[in-house]
Amino acid sequence: MPSRTPKQTLGLIAGEGRLPFLVADGARRAGLRVVCVGLADSADPELADHTDVFFEGVVTRPAGWMRKLRKQGVSSTIMVGRVKKTAMYTPWRIIRYLPDWRALRIWYWRLGKTDKRDDTVLNAIAAELASGDIILEDSTMYCKEHIAEKGVMTKTQPGATIKEDIEFGWQIVKRLGELDIGQAVAIREKDIIAVEAIEGTAKMIKRAGELCPKGRWTLIKAAKPHQDMRFDVPCVGPDTVENLAENGASCMVVEAGKTLILDKPETIQLADKLGVAIVGHE
Repeated sequence: MPSRTPKQTLGLIAGEGRLPFLVADGARRAGLRVVCVGLADSADPELADHTDVFFEGVVTRPAGWMRKLRKQGVSSTIMVGRVKKTAMYTPWRIIRYLPDWRALRIWYWRLGKTDKRDDTVLNAIAAELASGDIILEDSTMYCKEHIAEKGVMTKTQPGATIKEDIEFGWQIVKRLGELDIGQAVAIREKDIIAVEAIEGTAKMIKRAGELCPKGRWTLIKAAKPHQDMRFDVPCVGPDTVENLAENGASCMVVEAGKTLILDKPETIQLADKLGVAIVGHE
């Protein structure tokens, strides 16, 4: 755990999911004051009870919430949690997500004519935050106890066929990461059932279950090559395990050292209860 004085402040830019709670709780246990901007339509309002200061910010209007973070003495900052990108394609989105000058600067100056894939956009956001003296840190630094380890983490063991699927699918999912398409694939008997894209892992799992009703398939989820630990670190948790079991999966493979297993002991216990093996792959 990084050594910090009790009076230091950590900024938290939070999307949806359980991870922002783990980061906030871990930082406060380390003696930090946590100032959180919860991204509208994504962050859970209950985060307010786990932070010292909480306010809402629209993802396309960073100038306002950057100013508030700096006013609270924030420099070191962590950005975690999913953002509902699909909301930006809904009717009236231009009013709800009308960009401010910093968002326009990110889009037209920092990104320009480059591609608009996740990694490119996130690096541009990080650069813009840094220009306002808000520095993004390793998003796992206050929740490292939840990082996946190498090997089978459950009592439930994968069979020989599943092990073959793992080795077959690993290079495929890493290639997807290189192309910045998604972080997960579903495989059964060396056949690709589903590939994760903008819909996210949870919806991909449901789709895989529909496409493979006989079950016994494997989810493989990996970090991108040269994963930037400041953002978009792969996460799984109890909801993932329940979703896998409901949709016929028998194994979940994650990248050791680069994947967060939310509420790790509880998630592993639940996986054993539901008969889903969890494997950490290097």
